[in-house]
Amino acid sequence: MRLRNITGSREFIAENKYVVHEPEKYKGCWNKEIFENDRPIHIEIGMGKGRFITELASMNPDINYVGIEKYSSVLLRAIQKMEANELKNLMFIRMDAEYITDVFAGDEIDRIYLNFSDPWPKDRHAKRRLMSCNFLNRYTQIMKAGGVLEFKTDNRELFDFAVDEVPAAGWEILKLTYDLHNDEEMMKGNIMTEYEERFSAEGNPICKYVITIQNST
Repeated sequence: MRLRNITGSREFIAENKYVVHEPEKYKGCWNKEIFENDRPIHIEIGMGKGRFITELASMNPDINYVGIEKYSSVLLRAIQKMEANELKNLMFIRMDAEYITDVFAGDEIDRIYLNFSDPWPKDRHAKRRLMSCNFLNRYTQIMKAGGVLEFKTDNRELFDFAVDEVPAAGWEILKLTYDLHNDEEMMKGNIMTEYEERFSAEGNPICKYVITIQNST
């Protein structure tokens, strides 16, 4: 179901208290000015309707979460979840991930989640993939030492591309599976997104890796 053109979604988001407006103003001071604490910050890029990050935030009140989504009509669904169950440790941004380094400073983010990201299947669009070297280099600029990135997809071709990009971008693989739901160790604590639930029900294996920046200390 396409949700990109719901009338009034942009106006609703522009006035919503759960959305950080002009987020670049808070670069380097998210803990101090947005969350008013010194807890770790985890972000999900391309959060869709917010099921994954909302469940994470509910389960982990000692962690601050930021959900990033560029489509207003999709972000609207996540906001509706928050209105039904307000969480003090979760905020949203409507933006394109291309500008991530304008919003967060170095050593500000502890963990990044990428779930069922747009595959951008044409070769000429490879740099737009959120797990490409192009984006991994951006994430390096905002991650704390020892920070990690988790990526899940049912698209094996995209996953193979992502795995190949890891060493080239100066990251290293900590964990990897080509069949998440049959991997007992990596399934511990797994939260399914809407896409994951649907794709796995159709019999599609879910691939996942956990990576960190090489030589981080």
